[in-house]
Order: sequence, then C-alpha cells, then structure tokens
Amino acid sequence: MTTTLVVNAAIVTVNGADDVIDPGWILIEDNFIDSLGPGQPSAAVIGRAESSIDCSGMAVMPGMVNAHTHLFQAFFRGLADDKPLLEWLKDCIWPGASHLDAETAYLAAKIGIVENLLGGATSIVDHQYVHADPLTSEAVCRAADDLGVRFVLARGWADRNYHEALTETADEIISRCRSLHAEWDGANHGLINVEIGPLIPWGCSDEAMRRVIDETRAWGRGTHHHCAETAVEVDMSLEERGVRHVPWLRDLGALGPDAQLVHSVWLDDEEIDIIAQTGSIVVHCPVSNMYLASGVPRIPEMLAAGVTVALASDGPGSNNRQDMFEAMKASILLQKVHHLEAMVLQPEDALAMACRGGAAALARSGDLGSIETGRRADLTFVDLRSPHIAPVHSVASALVFCATPQDVVHVMIDGSLVVKDGAIPGLDLEALLDEATDAAAELFSRAGIQSRLNR
Repeated sequence: MTTTLVVNAAIVTVNGADDVIDPGWILIEDNFIDSLGPGQPSAAVIGRAESSIDCSGMAVMPGMVNAHTHLFQAFFRGLADDKPLLEWLKDCIWPGASHLDAETAYLAAKIGIVENLLGGATSIVDHQYVHADPLTSEAVCRAADDLGVRFVLARGWADRNYHEALTETADEIISRCRSLHAEWDGANHGLINVEIGPLIPWGCSDEAMRRVIDETRAWGRGTHHHCAETAVEVDMSLEERGVRHVPWLRDLGALGPDAQLVHSVWLDDEEIDIIAQTGSIVVHCPVSNMYLASGVPRIPEMLAAGVTVALASDGPGSNNRQDMFEAMKASILLQKVHHLEAMVLQPEDALAMACRGGAAALARSGDLGSIETGRRADLTFVDLRSPHIAPVHSVASALVFCATPQDVVHVMIDGSLVVKDGAIPGLDLEALLDEATDAAAELFSRAGIQSRLNR
C-alpha cells in the first residue's frame, strides 16, 4: 500500500455542495482518497505519507469523464468539414472505416487516448462501431490497457440500413460481443469494461435491440445509444415506426439508469419526462452538435426535470478535438446564446456534468466523480499560473472558462500518476505521432480518400 499527500491545492471537490477548499490537502492511500481538509495537514497525516505533491498555484479537480467518443476518428480530423451528419458519414466515415484494420485502429485509439489523458480526462467511453477487421475492438482495448486509462468500450453495431461493410446480423453481434466481454471486461484490475452500443435507431432492428439489451444486462453492464441527434433522424423514426426515439426505446425496455442516450438534441417535453422518470443518462456533446449543425439540446430543461447529464467531446471526426475543457465551456456558452440568458448555466453545472454526470454514465456514482473520502483517486491537476488564467477570482470559473489541456500538469488514476509534469511516463510521443501519421496515410490511400497529411 502506498500513500501520497497532496498539499497547497485549490481543491474543487465537485461534491453535492460544490465545495472548494482553497488551500487544502488530500491524503491518498493506494487507490482511494483516505482524507482531505483545509489548510495544512496535521503532523500525523504528514507522517503517514510516503511521497507528496506540492500543488501551490494549482487546482485539483476530479478526473473528467469523456462519456462519448469514437477513438478511431483520431485519423479523420478535418476530412469532411462543413457537412451535416448523414453526408459526413457517407463522404468521410464510411469509406475510411471500411478499410480500417486492427493495427491501424490500435494506433488511432492510442493517439486518441493520449489526447484525453493529457487533457485531464481519466475515463473514456469509446463507442466503437467499426468491425471491418474483426479484431478492431480488441486492438482498441489493448491501447487502453497499454496506457492505463479508465475505459469503457461500448461495442457498437448496426444490423440494417447501414453501410454494408459495417453491418452485422443479430447472431454475429451477440457472438462477437460475448467474446469481447469474456476477454476484456474487468481487465487491468477493473479499469476496462465492456458494454454494448446500438449505433443509431434507423440502423437497429427491434429484434436485435431486444436481444442486445438482454445480453448486456445479463453482464450487469449498460447500453450506449445515439439518440435524437438530428431532426432528420427523428422524422425518419416517425415515418417508419410512428414514434420518436425515446418512446421507441421505452417500449423496447431499453431505458433505465443503465442507458446512456448520446446527444438527445431533438427531445420534446414528454421525452424529457420519460428520461427523468426512468433515470436514464443523457450524454451531451456540445461542440459536435455545433460542428455538424445538429441543433441545441434542451440541457437546462433536462436538469430542471432531474435528468442526469454527462459531458463528452464526441469523436475527433466531428469536433475535431477531444478537449473536455472546451466541452465544459461550450456547454455553457451554447445555452447562453441560445436562450439569450447569461445565467442559464453556471461553471459548477459544467463541472458537475463532466465529473459527476460522467461517473453516472459509467455506473460509478458511488466511487468516482467527486473528491471525497472513500472515492477512488482519479484526479486532474491544473496549473492556474498562466496569463490566460491568472489572477483567479473563482477557481471553478477559471477551470471552465480559462483552462486548456496545456494547463494540465498531472493526471492520477486509481492513485497512480499516468501523466506527470505534462507528459506520459515512458511514452515516446514524437515516435507515436510519426507512426500514426504514416498509418493514417496508408489507410486513406487504401480507401481512395484524398488527403494532404502534414508529414
């Protein structure tokens, strides 16, 4: 058992009361937060510590949860700017994904995970729906294992109306998901988990949906859905099924605290009420919603109804960064300008979505998402001493409106520093970037996609 003492920190707890302890200390024992308090620790606490981290001029916050991304898209940034969702899929994602082999996916995932870690995200939910190579999901899990990130692979699928190379039968989906779950769920001391991710309502049959939901619940895991992302998709559901997305999911028995509804842009009042009543989780991707011109989700109304909202970047193909500081800032600014109301959301709301909401999306509300005694030591250390942040009048405001990934100093997962002094120990980042760029060039050459990679 190891003990680490954090001292002289501005601790943004993101607890239920939004307490900020400035200055304060945290004692970490093995994987957990043993104790914390204001000012300086006692001699007894100091005596227990085997090592210490002086956080003078730093904020310490819970590790952020990027509750929805597509890591393979790290190779697809900027390939199809200025297109709406369905055109973006057809012109960019489908041709490239059809030629994505496992080793190329491994490198893309590795780049994407490094980006998340260096940006202060300790947990990632990867909606991995590309299976042209049957070993792609395993390769992505291997990248997560190598880097020590807390990771959920939401194994995506579509069984109809989708690009042929990315479509599977219900039997194939169940068989392949079982194999992936057996190999990877609980790997790396429980840091890696596997659930199932139905891709889009118009690509998933009712029969396959019911089978998948039964399967993932038998594992004790959740389901991760794109839901009501665009108005066009909602109209497609009304035309084919006669119902909007959320009632369709309810009628399938898909909703509940184990259901993550990604985007949820085009919801009516009834759908917000259904989500609240079932305890389902909404995952908000503000930058992607703006990038693809999908619309403005009704986040204030959801929060007022008691809906738990998590925050995410979405994939690098439609953002184009996986920057949770940017996502926090955008989540507030988007609502301010949409409602013409400066007070509609506060920095504390964004922090809650990025941390506590994300923990709920992971089904980890009991031990992640805030800095409290007994919680796991997933922490992000942010330097506040820079001209774009200082002087700091409100630490919460500084984190949401001023901080960037470049201000992240350390990142801790389960009490271990996976980022130290702004770098990942043991990782040759330049070599990884060179290898990834070469692999991306080969991928797009195979796919016949015109690109001008900067090599």
